[in-house]
Amino acid sequence: MTISVRRATPEDAQEVLRLRQVMIDSMAGADPSVAWHAESLPLLRAKLAEPRGSFAAFVVDHPQRPGALAALVAGTIDYRIGKAGDPHGTVGYVFSVATDPDARRRGYARASMEALVEWFRERGARRVHLTASAQAEPLYVSMGFRPKPDPLLELFL
Repeated sequence: MTISVRRATPEDAQEVLRLRQVMIDSMAGADPSVAWHAESLPLLRAKLAEPRGSFAAFVVDHPQRPGALAALVAGTIDYRIGKAGDPHGTVGYVFSVATDPDARRRGYARASMEALVEWFRERGARRVHLTASAQAEPLYVSMGFRPKPDPLLELFL
């Protein structure tokens, strides 16, 4: 069975936010609030309307619920000063992968990730970074991702 993956459009923004919340809700200690959706929606719609921007989301339509999405992957392209093996410094970053709970184990996340990785490749990225949950790590490892030993640090501004 071929899975139809497409680039998300501004009309998908509400569903993109819903699936992003599915991902957020799956993380330990996550804030289940959805109040931020209303404020986020206009900017997300604008970003989804930029075909040449540094942000992309790929989705699979839900097979049983017209107008709903079954899966989402989203990422950005960042510029980092080049280095050996990557003189252009173009790096892809995957920051949101979610599948609707009733549509899991059908290959939607893998197919969507493959589309996003191809989008990164077309834009010159030589590296792709992501942070994976323990449940999702086998999928990414099977796609060629390798764990890195250096820890992630975060500063809130």
